[in-house]
Amino acid sequence: MARAKVEKAPILNFSEDFEAIIPLLGDCDVTDSEGRYLHWGQFKWRVDKNNAENLWKAVKFKRISQHKPIGLNDENGRPFVYCTPHSMEATLYQLVKVTGGNVGAIADSAASESLQSRFLVSSLIMEEAITSAQLEGASTTREVAKKMLEDERDPVDEDERMILNNYLLLKYAEQNSKNELTLDMILEFHRIATRGTTENNVVPGEFRIDNDIYIEDGDGNIAHQPPDFSLIEQRIRDLCEFANKDHTGLGGCDFVHPLIKAIVLHFMIGYEHPFRDGNGRTARALFYWFMLKSDYTLFKYISISKLLKEKPNDYGLSYMYTEKDDNDLTYFIYFQLEIISKAFEELKKYLNLKVSEFKSISETLEKTSWGNILHFIQKDLIKKAVKEPGRIFNVKEVSKSYSISENTSRNYLAKLVDMKLFLSTKDGRKVIYIAPSDLLRKLQSGKA
Repeated sequence: MARAKVEKAPILNFSEDFEAIIPLLGDCDVTDSEGRYLHWGQFKWRVDKNNAENLWKAVKFKRISQHKPIGLNDENGRPFVYCTPHSMEATLYQLVKVTGGNVGAIADSAASESLQSRFLVSSLIMEEAITSAQLEGASTTREVAKKMLEDERDPVDEDERMILNNYLLLKYAEQNSKNELTLDMILEFHRIATRGTTENNVVPGEFRIDNDIYIEDGDGNIAHQPPDFSLIEQRIRDLCEFANKDHTGLGGCDFVHPLIKAIVLHFMIGYEHPFRDGNGRTARALFYWFMLKSDYTLFKYISISKLLKEKPNDYGLSYMYTEKDDNDLTYFIYFQLEIISKAFEELKKYLNLKVSEFKSISETLEKTSWGNILHFIQKDLIKKAVKEPGRIFNVKEVSKSYSISENTSRNYLAKLVDMKLFLSTKDGRKVIYIAPSDLLRKLQSGKA
């Protein structure tokens, strides 16, 4: 990921600058009047250019007074810090309200418990797996990639392998969400993310052993040189210690909001760049791992990579703003909170669409003799079949999509064939089920 060129912010020297900034402190705050936490490069164009530096230093003074260290330092021993302005606290409050419920609570229209728990869960996880790989350069189309994951077929090239790896990576994060973070777990995250890929001569599950990895800016200059490879193991151990430390604020310990902590973990893997390739995928998996560990279960249904892919320049800038302004993580945190907020808006739209589609098919079915004898899953399969005539279903795919046994899946599909709503045939020894092209007409007429 290339990062944009960013001008280093003017340095506040207390002994030299204090007299000049005292009169300005009453008019300055950590954010602007719209609640934006601006970097010097954004700030200087919005104020009186003749007094821009002093105004910046007044803002910087206010920020420093609110800085909170996280206990992690850069390679030169300078601490990483952040602050939580009012606009950030407001965003965190809104996100906690949204993410504290279940899937159905996000949709505008009330959905039953079964509807909430079954709405294409695997498809949503697949979406993140696909877009995370595309963010890293994989070129496979979403349709082809999704079909590969649904059918559980082997990848045919490295791009598909990357997508499958990401899917397994998210599953691994979920499976280990109750465990403490260890060096071995991070190495396993990376091993899964890069297995079977060759980009940048990556060795799955192993730290880089040289310093020839760096991040370029838009002009081909070095924008970020990660810490020396000889320091990686200890620095990642320090990161694990930060991840496992009690930050609940109870019993006198420091409080770090779980969302902020997960975002910091994401940032630090990108900053340390401990691997030759796959750092971004590992960082995002670590973010998901910590959110699930903190019981924010809805996070497994959102795709942050989809939105990061749409804003790669802003993603890079959020790193550079932090590094060019005294390791102030607040820039990166704000950007990631914006991405997360938009991801939940996307989830809300998605769920409302799925609820609407399901209700439409259910209402059509209620007017037929099949309406009262079909299970939720069968109705949802019919909904998919109407949307995609000719679609092929198989027992394993349905079992996986709805978290049911293969035997139950087989029975549901066979029943749809018995009702003449689906067709069936054999592909070798395997039975496959096909959505007929005239299914909607059958439903509307009420006759098979």
